[in-house]
Amino acid sequence: MITSFPPVILASKSPRRQELLKQMDIDFRVVLKDVDESYPEDLQPRDVAVYIARKKAEAFDDSLQDDEIVVTADTIVTIDNLILGKPENEEDALRMLSLLSGRTHEVITGVAFLYKHEIHAFYESTTVYFKEMTEAEMLFYIRNYKPFDKAGAYGIQEWIGHTAIEKIEGSYNNVVGLPTFRLSQELRKMLERGE
Repeated sequence: MITSFPPVILASKSPRRQELLKQMDIDFRVVLKDVDESYPEDLQPRDVAVYIARKKAEAFDDSLQDDEIVVTADTIVTIDNLILGKPENEEDALRMLSLLSGRTHEVITGVAFLYKHEIHAFYESTTVYFKEMTEAEMLFYIRNYKPFDKAGAYGIQEWIGHTAIEKIEGSYNNVVGLPTFRLSQELRKMLERGE
């Protein structure tokens, strides 16, 4: 079984993803590239996350050393087949949390690896159950935690995750931003195939 990895580049400025990779004992460096995150409108939500993760990985194809692996990810929140991105302002965050309040939704993270000019991509989905929240609770969260860098306007690791999320089905770390167990399994499989 592979226990050490070639040099890893994480193409994400998310402090949550960086922390999760550190906790996995994977040595990595962060390299960022500007990537257009638009996608075809006819894609299903799970395909959107993978499509964007692949685009982020493709941006590195001409600059990667042979022994390096690029890891990219994109997390989306979806309810009623709507994709909730990062809120633009307080009003937008309130709109998103109002949609999620008292209902279940899916958090989907697409992950892509670029290794030796080949891309391996997959997604992980987690179901999240929100309790019914009052507007006062939502505004308290938005004003104190400013979730404007988070898809769906919330972070499960923050106050709202402790007080408003009843349960989840699936990977907790996936909701944070990286499905660590699946990532580890897929990375090993890819490297074992390439040996």
